[in-house]
Amino acid sequence: MSRTPQAPIAPQFIQRWSPRSFTGKPISSAEMMSLFEAARWAPSTSNTQPWRFVYGLAGSAGFEAIFQTLVPFNQGWARKASALIAVLSAQQAVAPGTTEAKPSPLHAFDTGAAWMSLALQAESMGWRTHAMGGFDAQALRQQLGVPEGFAVQCVVAVGEQGPRENLPAPLQEREVPNGRQPLEAMVAEGRFNFQA
Repeated sequence: MSRTPQAPIAPQFIQRWSPRSFTGKPISSAEMMSLFEAARWAPSTSNTQPWRFVYGLAGSAGFEAIFQTLVPFNQGWARKASALIAVLSAQQAVAPGTTEAKPSPLHAFDTGAAWMSLALQAESMGWRTHAMGGFDAQALRQQLGVPEGFAVQCVVAVGEQGPRENLPAPLQEREVPNGRQPLEAMVAEGRFNFQA
């Protein structure tokens, strides 16, 4: 599939992709803080900043706690990641000028913006990221002590990209940047006119 943009964009958007082959190279806590700092500046509804991140570096108890909640398929390749991050979001927020917490219907949307900021920062530093939905959310909640009121969104693997040959044969074929649907499949002016 093509990674050729249909309109002019900064190269960072097509250079970012989600490999599964990692080298296991260590990442420092300071480098992780740069990823989270980029996420901190993402836009959010009424500036409520609902995103929360719990991470573990490879070899740590935190890494193992997150790793154990991944489905076997993801465990098969994520073991060589340098860090794992649980991405969470606060389901309630106190809006500016108020004192009462109320439901935040856009918490997941806002947290998605923070995740993208983190991913682009990682790319700029020579790291790759891969977000996963294949994990046991309830087990993750228990392992990390996540209280009610916080949604579990995804788990992100961070690492230095390794050669595709490090993966099992079926995954080697998939270890390439994928394409996207054409703009006309997702953008309409004035009125919804997409296929179901």
